[in-house]
Amino acid sequence: MSEEMKAQSQPQELDAVLMAVLANRFDGIVREMTNTLLRSGRSAIINTARDFSCSIVTADDQLLSAVEGLPIHVVGNQLLTRSMSRIHKNIQEGDAFLHNDPYDGNTHHADHSILVPVFHEGEHLFTAVAKAHQADCGNSQPTTYAGYASDIYEEGAINYPCVRIQQDYEDVDDIIRMSKRRIRVPEQWYGDYLAALGAARIGERRIKEVAEKYGADMLKQFVNEWFDYSARMTAAEIKKLPAAVLHGESRHDPVQSMEDGIPLNVRVEIQPDEGKIHIHLEDNIDCIPAGYNLSEATALASGVTGVFNQFKMKIPYNEGTFRQVQVHLRKGSIAGIPEHPSSASVATTNVADRIINMTQAAFADLGDGYGLAEGAIGQGPGMAVISGRDERLENAPYVNQVYLSSSGGPGSYTADGWAFYGIPVCAGLMYRDSIEIDEQKYPIFVKESRILPDSEGAGKFRGAPAGRVVYGPTQRQMNVVYAADGIQNPPRGVLGGQDGSAQYIAKVATDGSVTELTASGNVEIQPGEFIVNETNGGGGYSAPAERDAARVAHDVQEGYVSVDRARNVYLVEGDFDKDGRFIVDVEKTNALRKNAGGN
Repeated sequence: MSEEMKAQSQPQELDAVLMAVLANRFDGIVREMTNTLLRSGRSAIINTARDFSCSIVTADDQLLSAVEGLPIHVVGNQLLTRSMSRIHKNIQEGDAFLHNDPYDGNTHHADHSILVPVFHEGEHLFTAVAKAHQADCGNSQPTTYAGYASDIYEEGAINYPCVRIQQDYEDVDDIIRMSKRRIRVPEQWYGDYLAALGAARIGERRIKEVAEKYGADMLKQFVNEWFDYSARMTAAEIKKLPAAVLHGESRHDPVQSMEDGIPLNVRVEIQPDEGKIHIHLEDNIDCIPAGYNLSEATALASGVTGVFNQFKMKIPYNEGTFRQVQVHLRKGSIAGIPEHPSSASVATTNVADRIINMTQAAFADLGDGYGLAEGAIGQGPGMAVISGRDERLENAPYVNQVYLSSSGGPGSYTADGWAFYGIPVCAGLMYRDSIEIDEQKYPIFVKESRILPDSEGAGKFRGAPAGRVVYGPTQRQMNVVYAADGIQNPPRGVLGGQDGSAQYIAKVATDGSVTELTASGNVEIQPGEFIVNETNGGGGYSAPAERDAARVAHDVQEGYVSVDRARNVYLVEGDFDKDGRFIVDVEKTNALRKNAGGN
């Protein structure tokens, strides 16, 4: 060790400056892990759509840093390391574990999590976690979202219950060979595995450097004080809220075995005096014989995300925060902890989206200035898993999830919804696919991708408009598997805000005829045919007639809202001038709103 390194490793006092330095240092490590996975992932779902997340967990199973991670991925990562420590009593340096078991801490089978324990001077201090959604996970059908599955056996995915996949920094070849036999695109999977492993190993290397510089005792002290600080920040935000018990309800569109849809509810208890919020999901129905059951990790993530969306300050996602926001679950519930062999294949999206939406909307019952409307939900064909054979590559098989849709974010008490929100479980942290990259990597042609006017949930702060995407194969048959929602029950507005538009799915034949499709399906598309997906618009916040007329004029100018909708819904009168600018007629607008009893 150099003299400089020895000097740096001498005991230091943990003051506020050093705590900020260390907090940002760990966040920086997670960002470097994230960049590594983004740049080296082989499938488009990773290197284009960014459907992965990285984090650091302490050796005693407490989430430390998950900066820029998808909420649905990272909130429960401490459950992953907890099962690692329970199952493996001989964890050693050089180990790596592959974990995707939704019954023991993971989100769903398609999210392969790489866990790398990090040692310093023989002591396990942290675990670096890289979780990446797979293009294919061995399901019985070529999809990673098996809504059709009555149980894990019909689902068909390979289950890795926290298996050791590296020892002494070398692959356990038995696991690799088994995986390649069961996955339709084995080399693509192996490339993505190496990318996730590389990200976790980068985390390991950087954490070791921090430990060398500051020592184990200083890092343990930092962790405890950082968690305490995060808990105080969270409690301070909760203390700004009034004491209340809030109730939210929702209903997922019909699925197999649930002809009337899936009823859902949440109870939120705000305890400002204690600086705590309790989210109760126990009173939901039992698991159903379909793939929509939530895993424990996704149920925790959905509950806290609906609450965190209320906070005005930036709150770290870590164990300190979770002390103040607690989610209560019931074993065997669709919104709780599934028991084997119930399928949790779609656990990261549809029902999770509903829980986030109804939780954040429940806060609007506190009145203006609280809560959000509901955002776009479910994954239609614009976020489908496509598969087939590519003639450009000697008919080699391809499988990948595309992420081509834009969909409407919810209006809030202070801002309009975000047009490229995605769905609540990722809320803008994933990327929309590059059309050009998708068309290069896979034999598809994207005919249309645009925003739909007049699809927003109108409000004082409107939801974002929906999107429309149309695509099909270029050479031979392509299968499109999806599990949508929001067709019968679109996102709701709050406090007088209007609902967002319903999702729409159709198939266009070679002769131009259009056939409307069901909410979920496995559809064959031939060359010359196209699949169509119009996503949900986001719900609006507060009455449309309260919207600032200048904002309405901007929406008309941008093509989000038509002149007729501006007049009939927002009660704003105007016209385009000779330069093509929409100009509000203030006098007529005031008269319209006065006659309607508005402002």
